[in-house]
Amino acid sequence: MAHTPWSASEPELAQMRAFNKKLAWMPRFKIRNRVTPRVIQALLRVSQKVRRQHPAHTRLVGVDGQRVPVRILLPSGQPRGVVLDIHGGGWVIGNAQMDDDLNLGMVSACDVAVVSVDYRLAVDTPVEGLMEDCLTAARWLLTADEFAGLPVIVVGESAGGHLAAATLLALKQWPALLQRVSGAVLYYGVYDLSGTPSVRAAGPDTLLLDGPGMVTALALLMPGLSDEARRQPPLSPLYGDLSGLPPALMFVGTLDPLKDDTLLIAERWPGAQAHLVPEAAHGFIHFPVAMAGSVLAYSRQWISARVEVTAG
Repeated sequence: MAHTPWSASEPELAQMRAFNKKLAWMPRFKIRNRVTPRVIQALLRVSQKVRRQHPAHTRLVGVDGQRVPVRILLPSGQPRGVVLDIHGGGWVIGNAQMDDDLNLGMVSACDVAVVSVDYRLAVDTPVEGLMEDCLTAARWLLTADEFAGLPVIVVGESAGGHLAAATLLALKQWPALLQRVSGAVLYYGVYDLSGTPSVRAAGPDTLLLDGPGMVTALALLMPGLSDEARRQPPLSPLYGDLSGLPPALMFVGTLDPLKDDTLLIAERWPGAQAHLVPEAAHGFIHFPVAMAGSVLAYSRQWISARVEVTAG
């Protein structure tokens, strides 16, 4: 498969293994009903209210009568580029604010503005509605006067990786807009909504995600659709026409049930650079370990280079 093993030192590997032992004691994220995600979402919002707020602009934006809220973080000076960020959360939890720490890291390291999409969630909205929200935000950003001429990078994590890839595929309807996108950074996305081989083979010892229940969970997100229907693009970006998409940087961990999603789409995505991160579970960029820091640093260097090439 078209990927490169991520280089890690023995101390980094030992640190990740030690953290994984702690993860093994934690409950795994499951999608079994619509009640639990609502409870988690409420707790998330309560925790965000008591935390220190980062300076951000929130706004309702849109095109062609469609509107979606976004959260905008700006550098102290003029931005050299702009990132469209699409958060994760299994399509059923999360919001734009939860990515503030990662996005502020991009703002600082790359001198970019970050526009994070507060898309609707699948507890109340079909997945197609979430895809529509992200496409609306992308089309607005790519035509907004305030970002005119700036290189654009799309970043997505987990379910956000799925929505990012689907957004890029949908932008092929507007070639001039797609041409403005300089690159994509995708962390352990979901690209086959019927379940790739690694999802279907996931054992009970999976970390963070409930691997054995993922096929059922994917079906619950799209009730009434067969596996074959869920494989159709744009629902499953893996099977879309990926020609003409911008260069992409991808990461996935060796312990992630979604491993094959990244490795398979990287084979079909022209200009994709995929890295398989050893001993890493789903969500690893949030872990307090050195390997996560090195992956994020590499991603930010890649974003800066793409911005520089395009702006130059």
